[in-house]
Amino acid sequence: MDAVGGFGAFLSANEDRLHLMLPADHPTLPWTIYIMGIWVPNIAYWGLNQFISQRALAARSLAEGQKGVIFAAFLKLLIPFLIVMPGIAAYQLYADRIAIGDQAYPTLMTDLLPTGLRGVMFAALFGAVMSSLDSMLNSASTIFTLDIYSRHVVKETLEPRRAIRIGRIATGVFVVVGCLLAPQLASVGGIYEYMQRVWNFIWPGILAVFLMGMILPKAPPRAATVALLIGPVAYGLLTVVLDVFFDSQAYLNAAAGAFVLSSLAMVVGSRVRPLKEARPLPQSDAVDLEPAPSAKWAGAVVVMLTVGLYVVFW
Repeated sequence: MDAVGGFGAFLSANEDRLHLMLPADHPTLPWTIYIMGIWVPNIAYWGLNQFISQRALAARSLAEGQKGVIFAAFLKLLIPFLIVMPGIAAYQLYADRIAIGDQAYPTLMTDLLPTGLRGVMFAALFGAVMSSLDSMLNSASTIFTLDIYSRHVVKETLEPRRAIRIGRIATGVFVVVGCLLAPQLASVGGIYEYMQRVWNFIWPGILAVFLMGMILPKAPPRAATVALLIGPVAYGLLTVVLDVFFDSQAYLNAAAGAFVLSSLAMVVGSRVRPLKEARPLPQSDAVDLEPAPSAKWAGAVVVMLTVGLYVVFW
């Protein structure tokens, strides 16, 4: 902010870039995503992603889990100020030097931070990346070991030591594959948008299975399988349609369409061949399920702050 003349000068110089509601024909983020596609990756990522949900499930009680989720939601509200606005400031300062958006952050660090503080920021960035990376590797190895190797390869329950050994081997393989793929991402433009596009091949189907599974307790497993298969196919086709016929890159709206089609598959499957009885969900008496007294009002505060951000930056 100091480099661009202060916060007031920043707001004045970038008034046209500080709006959340963009025209319906905007190539990447039309306002229609707020009533359609943006909810698919958000709910799927923050509510169903294993390396997010496993942290909430590790809480010692329901109350502690609620507090953690609400606190994380509050931290999420800081992203416009910690991530988006510095990116806009980077464009204002270095538009002639930055070829792609992924160069903004390192350019700011190189030009604006003194040597010592630059090292501190690099260490913080490295720590944040490692935190996310080890969570993803843990989730990936767990899924491979328990859901693929145990169930479909050896078809038996693994003893703990063997499961740990297989998980370690799987983690090593995933690291090597990731290192081999990483250089290929240099040609995709913005890495963040690339990840969003790839994730949306699986998010619509997964979200449909979980939400419809809660709404339709007699939904058969086959309906869920069909929904998971429809999701990526529908997303790919709808993305092509939007790109070719509507000259749009609004892939989030394609994700919304894929979610609707996957949900319809769940509904049809539940109507055609429903289970005779709803399967009861397992419950554990070892966890304190008393909710936090502050959860409702703290959650309401976060919701009001979110609405406030939309009002200010409409």
